[in-house]
Amino acid sequence: MPESQSPPTDVPTGAQGDGAASEVDVPDEKGVMPFLDHLEELRWTLIKALGGVLTAVVACAFFSRWIIDTLLLGPTRTSFFMYDVIGINATPLELLNRTITGQFFADLGTIIVVGLIAGSPVVVYYIWKFIEPALYSHEKSGLRFASIFATFFFMLGIGFGYLILTPLALQFFANYTISENILNQFDIMTYFSMVSFWALGTGLLFELPVVIYFLSKVGIVTPELLRTYRKYALIVVLTIGAFLTPPDPISQVIVAVPLLLLYEGSVYISAFVNRRRRKELGMTTE
Repeated sequence: MPESQSPPTDVPTGAQGDGAASEVDVPDEKGVMPFLDHLEELRWTLIKALGGVLTAVVACAFFSRWIIDTLLLGPTRTSFFMYDVIGINATPLELLNRTITGQFFADLGTIIVVGLIAGSPVVVYYIWKFIEPALYSHEKSGLRFASIFATFFFMLGIGFGYLILTPLALQFFANYTISENILNQFDIMTYFSMVSFWALGTGLLFELPVVIYFLSKVGIVTPELLRTYRKYALIVVLTIGAFLTPPDPISQVIVAVPLLLLYEGSVYISAFVNRRRRKELGMTTE
């Protein structure tokens, strides 16, 4: 009997006839990992990813004063450089703490949020390393591209939300009054939560090309479908822009334009992916 057909020596004789048991307990000749080993690998992947995020949070804690005073509180000052870039005559913002624990939780919460953002590339990397062994060579190159650009578009969206959307929104609400007897003084918890919402919200919205890439990869989305529903996408984009921005047309257009450009770019991405997908399916059916 050839060596490849001989039963494993560590499997009990009574279990050799049970094909299911041998597949679960022992990796096959192609190196397929048993299910429990997959769970163990997933557990260590999550631990490493969490460790990377915690490291980023701890590092942000050491620079907390700079992160809060310069980065997060920067848009409250008229000297913030983006006001000159956008061409806004900025009004200084006054922040108040109205609760006993307000400043403590504002400090803690913002450091955690910034740490999560800074540690997100580590999470993407370890997720990629987990699924990489199960992919074919052509799938690895495509998914490596997606993981890199997922991080790129996320950071690009956060930058857009912080540098463009946040200054516009803050100045709109700072100058909006219903009576001269009412002063606009913002609570620090509300301020930090809104800045985080605008930055993270646009970061997630800028992942549209990556989402379209994956949906096209599995055959759910086609460029024809995206072109057919382009007018509905315009309505959705304007609605999202109205939700994220102040209710003035200029801010809504500023946010809607990059989202529309991302949608149009997604059409070309879908066309490229579907063209490669049809080619691969044609090669397998020959």
